[in-house]
Amino acid sequence: MPNGADNFYKSDRVTVQKVTFKNQYQMTVAGNLFLPKDLNRNAKHPAVVVGHPMGAVKEQSADLYATKMSERGFVAMSVDLSFWGESDGQPRNAVAPDVYSETFSAAVDYMGTRPFVDRKRIGAIGICGSGSFVISAAKIDPRIRAVATVSMYDMGAVNRQALKKSMTLEERKKVLKEAAEQRYAEFTGGKAKYTGGTVHELTADTHPIQREFYDFYRTPRGEFTPKGSSPEFTTHPTLASNVKFMNFYPFDDIETISPRPLLFITGDQAHSREFSEDAYKRAAEPKELLLVKGAGHVGLYDRMNLIPFDKLVSFFTDNLK
Repeated sequence: MPNGADNFYKSDRVTVQKVTFKNQYQMTVAGNLFLPKDLNRNAKHPAVVVGHPMGAVKEQSADLYATKMSERGFVAMSVDLSFWGESDGQPRNAVAPDVYSETFSAAVDYMGTRPFVDRKRIGAIGICGSGSFVISAAKIDPRIRAVATVSMYDMGAVNRQALKKSMTLEERKKVLKEAAEQRYAEFTGGKAKYTGGTVHELTADTHPIQREFYDFYRTPRGEFTPKGSSPEFTTHPTLASNVKFMNFYPFDDIETISPRPLLFITGDQAHSREFSEDAYKRAAEPKELLLVKGAGHVGLYDRMNLIPFDKLVSFFTDNLK
């Protein structure tokens, strides 16, 4: 794996168990629960929930982070957002920001009722799109005592305005019109259409950002297709539902999370850096913005030589006392 990439890292110091639980809407959420092998089950321990990048599944990046946190003594769990991976939700790959955020609160429900977890010491990590979902969850769920985001995307802003606010109002209205017309097609029995996501082949004209995602999602480095799914739809949300992101404003009222701490981790070379900087600017203290030197966006998904695990461990150790 080039440049330290190890998405499918396994540790002989932790155990992993598949778990399921219900969210507030009685949908089944799937997770992988990681426990240190030397865990004292008669004591109460801090816990961390990890959410995967938008369009991915828990086996892509989230498992790695959960494994590494568990190695350092935390009870950790990666989760599939509703409509993705092994979690419930129809149609598959539908966009529902509120339900995505609910996944984190449902995971706290589960973690906080384990006899070996201290429910007053539960934190969360959101990677890429999950960074915006965990912030949305934390604004209304004070049980999430500390939040870290990695390579965060504001899924609302990027769909309303695109990167660097490059989308015009006319372009936005065109997207809305196409999605609205697709609703008629699907309502009358037509097949779902999909949008966005990662390209399936490279050409001479493929954009560098797409190449970055391709190197993770379309190669053995990070490619993973859950049972019953198809690689054809991996990372692609449904076209008719994706516009719901335009009504998603995760950073509004972010200051109300205070005094619970926020840590924003992003690469200094990341195309998504603008979102972490925006959230940091809006958030109240205590807050921290960590720029990882030499890291792009996807590099922080799985490159062990770039991901600041020591920082994450110290952040949650200090703030989940």
